[in-house]
Amino acid sequence: MPPKAILILFVCFTVFCVSVVAQSDVPADMPDDSVEVVSHEKEYSYASLEPAQMGEQKGIAVIFNGTDDLHYYAKSETAPAPDLDLKLSAEASGISFGDTVFPPWTIFGDPTGKDVEVYVGDFNVFIPIQKGFEAAEEPTEVTVTIAGIACTSKVCVPPFKKTLTASIDFSDSESWTQISFKPPYSFSAAESKEPDKAQQGGRQAILSYSTPVYYLFAILAGISINIMPCVLPIIPIIMMRLIEQSKKSSSNRIASGMSFCIGVVLFFTVFALISAIVNISTGAVLDLNSLFRYPSAVIVLFLAIVFFGLVMLDVVTLNLPSSVTSQQGSSSGIVGTLGMGFFAGILSTPCSGALLGFVLVWAQTQPLFVSSTAIILMGVGMALPYAAIVLVPKLLDKVPKPGRWMELFKKSTAFLLFFIAAKLTLGALPKDRLMDVLIYGIVFCFCVWIWGKWVNFSTPAGKKWTVRLLAVVIAVMFGVWLLPAQTLPSEAQIDWEEYDASVIRNATADGQPVLIKFTADWCTNCKVVDKKVYQDAEVASLIKQKSVLPIKADTTVIDYEATVDLKQVYGEAGNVPVTIVILPDGKREKLRGIFDKQKLIGILQQLPEAES
Repeated sequence: MPPKAILILFVCFTVFCVSVVAQSDVPADMPDDSVEVVSHEKEYSYASLEPAQMGEQKGIAVIFNGTDDLHYYAKSETAPAPDLDLKLSAEASGISFGDTVFPPWTIFGDPTGKDVEVYVGDFNVFIPIQKGFEAAEEPTEVTVTIAGIACTSKVCVPPFKKTLTASIDFSDSESWTQISFKPPYSFSAAESKEPDKAQQGGRQAILSYSTPVYYLFAILAGISINIMPCVLPIIPIIMMRLIEQSKKSSSNRIASGMSFCIGVVLFFTVFALISAIVNISTGAVLDLNSLFRYPSAVIVLFLAIVFFGLVMLDVVTLNLPSSVTSQQGSSSGIVGTLGMGFFAGILSTPCSGALLGFVLVWAQTQPLFVSSTAIILMGVGMALPYAAIVLVPKLLDKVPKPGRWMELFKKSTAFLLFFIAAKLTLGALPKDRLMDVLIYGIVFCFCVWIWGKWVNFSTPAGKKWTVRLLAVVIAVMFGVWLLPAQTLPSEAQIDWEEYDASVIRNATADGQPVLIKFTADWCTNCKVVDKKVYQDAEVASLIKQKSVLPIKADTTVIDYEATVDLKQVYGEAGNVPVTIVILPDGKREKLRGIFDKQKLIGILQQLPEAES
């Protein structure tokens, strides 16, 4: 079969997946006048601007609001890399600002296990105005730049640079908010010098290396990738490939080995190029773990690893056309080995080590040439062990001789790839998308099987491409249905509360109507009711207007409180979906199975209007 067509299809399909699953990750409860500085999983930090005064000094207050685990670094020498402490600067037409005044820091245990000085949670930063505001008769736009790095107690996110803007009315400065805090020292000025020296002689001495030393770290980080669990499954496959090529001639052995090494370095080169483009165009930085913060990228990586697992099972074959291989001799093996090296680089992303992350954070803070070189050197480091094996053929003699075990091992590796795809990628997805992606993974495997096994070399061209077009159509249709994130407009959102019998009793005792939606994660009909009824703007609006208490009763597991009460309290057999509306007079209206939204609307419309 024509493998070029397979590769083109896979690339197009990957682009399609990215476009289908693209989504906004901005929290719904983010204040209108705030900007999200950084976030990771459930940890976040927002910032907003407002005019303020500290004593008689006029200035701009930057108000940070965040969770108690996400923190910024107060000192350059104790940050994960030099010069990544929190920095703020302000600009405005005709106005000059003084040095930023920070609040007292907090001692925090960072991901390295050391106690460091940080700013965490809710705090204010003050930027004083030196001159120019007295002449400002009209509101003036002020821009504040925030830069640094943020970490949780477990992981650091990439360095950031964000800007906030606000229109400030300087003519009303007497009414500005008064703020105050001590200087950022928990000891006297005389005492502060010694701790600073100690810090500089300790952690700073560890982190403040020259560029060549960091380049060496990059190579060592690359070498360490080869012992990561994501890469280990394919190492025997790589060795078998090198053994096969070594039987032919010395030149073939070296060409095959070097092509694998080039494939590895090529992946890191592509990553460095993408990183440079993103940095130049947006000012943002990337790292090998950052893709797991984007559900769309996680889904694409999941499908890519599953695809290569299917290749290991010979569900679909990747080879060059015979017309090409007949002209280029061993180029088929060379290209295949190069692709294997590139894939090995891809597999390194889910579980890159601490040293790799450390070097990458440093690289992203350097000029583009330096950062790109460091990233490419990581690929060089990963490729070095294989280059050594190729150049010292006696090392290959230590590998067991080829046999049937090679084929069995290759197919066993496919299941290891499936394990990696599920364990190391899908864990990054929100729960509400996980099931849809798993279902689509099955459909995707079915479509790849159609492409690779429903036709063969003897199948007429017309029939062959009709079958393969069918596979593509099925994949696209199910992708459009299952992969996009569900984003509801605010008017169609219902603030469900978790099932609690005491909350329901208290509400009904006060005469408040209650709507209980009995559902389960495994219930397909429940998802239909959600989409057709509870994601409707009119239903959501009536629930708010009538002051109905919406309760989500999860019956996924047999011993859940809602599962027990569905039978014992509400007299149902246990089948879901079931919707029960408890009226102010205690009467219960029940809607079983899939029902039309008008039935629920009719019940809600009869409820009295909520008191204002």
